[in-house]
Amino acid sequence: MHQVAIPPHVTERVIARRGKEHVYEDFDPARTALIVVDMQNGFMLPGVAFAEIKTAPTIVPNINKLAAATRAAGGTVVWIVTTYTKAIDTEWSTYYGLSTAESGAKRSAALTKGAKGHAIWDGLEVKAGDPVVEKKRFSAFIQGSSDLDSVLKARNIDNILITGTVTGVCCESTARDGMMLNYKVTMVTDGNAAYSDMEHNNALTGFYASFGDIMPTDMLVGLMEKNAKKYRQAAE
Repeated sequence: MHQVAIPPHVTERVIARRGKEHVYEDFDPARTALIVVDMQNGFMLPGVAFAEIKTAPTIVPNINKLAAATRAAGGTVVWIVTTYTKAIDTEWSTYYGLSTAESGAKRSAALTKGAKGHAIWDGLEVKAGDPVVEKKRFSAFIQGSSDLDSVLKARNIDNILITGTVTGVCCESTARDGMMLNYKVTMVTDGNAAYSDMEHNNALTGFYASFGDIMPTDMLVGLMEKNAKKYRQAAE
């Protein structure tokens, strides 16, 4: 798991602007979704992964813990899977232009629906009733990528927690675009995985400075339980 280190001056700037360190502590669990991004064999399983994120398996217990807490509090757990289709060769040709032909072919093969690489990592506790959303781009929210926005709006979700891999690519892209679509967004500091501590912390820092909140798993689990009780009492 990554060693999280947010520069103190960034936290100080956030507090000065927002008035406190964490602005999204008082969320309604029933209107909250845990978004699990790209925790697929294609990014995690040795021998199958086209781009293995070696830290990704270490965050699986935290994701499962937070998923269980989210469901117990009345929230939604959404699993995002990147899916390759032939149309992407032309619709997103600029991405493949940033890779060698061999690298691009490995990615395409690994993330094709039905391939072993496309499957969600076996250790993750996907439950019946959890939506599984396929996406075509880094961000699950960008136009034409997926129907995530519709899935969330149908459930009256306004607060989202981002976990998965890679922290500074698909996770951060989805998190930033979620904020642009008026969701309250928190990136889970010990529920995201990158190639290195530096890249992980850079992504969290940039997001925290301007786009939303960041919190660790145990803090969110505690808030989930506390807020569920609070909102239930308010409704009685």
